[in-house]
Amino acid sequence: MNQNKLSGIGSNTQLNADIIMLIVTMIWGSSYLFMKMGLDSFQGFNLIALRFGIAFILAGAVFYKRFIHIDKKTCFYGFLLGTILFFIMSVVTIGLKFTTISNAGFLFSLSVVFVPLFLAIFFRKKPEKKVVLGVAVSITGIALLTLNHELMINSGDFLIILGAVFYAIFIIVIDKLTKNCDSITLGILQLGFAGAWGLLFSLFFEKPHLPNTTESWVAILALSILCSAIGFIGQAYAQNYSTPTHTGFIFSLEPVFAALFAFIFVGETLPVKGYLGAILILAGVLTAKINFKMFFMRKRFNQTVDSSEA
Repeated sequence: MNQNKLSGIGSNTQLNADIIMLIVTMIWGSSYLFMKMGLDSFQGFNLIALRFGIAFILAGAVFYKRFIHIDKKTCFYGFLLGTILFFIMSVVTIGLKFTTISNAGFLFSLSVVFVPLFLAIFFRKKPEKKVVLGVAVSITGIALLTLNHELMINSGDFLIILGAVFYAIFIIVIDKLTKNCDSITLGILQLGFAGAWGLLFSLFFEKPHLPNTTESWVAILALSILCSAIGFIGQAYAQNYSTPTHTGFIFSLEPVFAALFAFIFVGETLPVKGYLGAILILAGVLTAKINFKMFFMRKRFNQTVDSSEA
């Protein structure tokens, strides 16, 4: 969003957008808990098929007018993004079988740190000093959170980190593909294709079925309606009325909510070194996201205004 557009946004509108994004972040933080619940009743691909299939139907019903003039390019991009999203969710869903909800939340947030690293590697965009510092802090946090006494990382934690790597690539690909496409239509299509891949893989490798218990229905409906459809629509709306800095900062709180929900609903806790590692990962992510230069410029501007008024 350009600066001229930002200047026309009132403080109340900005506040409302931030509140919506905070709610979306809380919802996404709960997704790890609901995925863990769903895995008690479903196999991984079946869970993905139901989650994204229902989300696609709901989001498509809300934005059905956008599909009237859809073109082949948007469909192809949606297929590409949906395929990547399917691989991300497959890795994360399998990883959740072998790790905790808290670990998954904090480790997946590393995608924020991986994005500028991959931009530096593949597009020769020199990373800022804050990114390098954020990576160093996050790596220390990963070691404390995941390594056991034998200095080994378990398969679940490894798969979640791999999911964060794929998600960072996903973010970069989205940035490249959405220049001349309707982002909302593209977002809805990716949900549909991800769900279709999940159904296909489930038919080949599993025995897909619909929810048959109250807990399984809660898990699927929460994942599809709250975490996918409403989460996606809320993000798309709110980001029109906010800044990237606000958005990045608020979304960085997702693993905190994941750990909070895990503690409240399943009594999940971490060892002391685990909490220290989680704090370092969050600090590294925030360090990589916060625009310190803008912060200090604003602070200096406010001091100048205060001194001139005095």
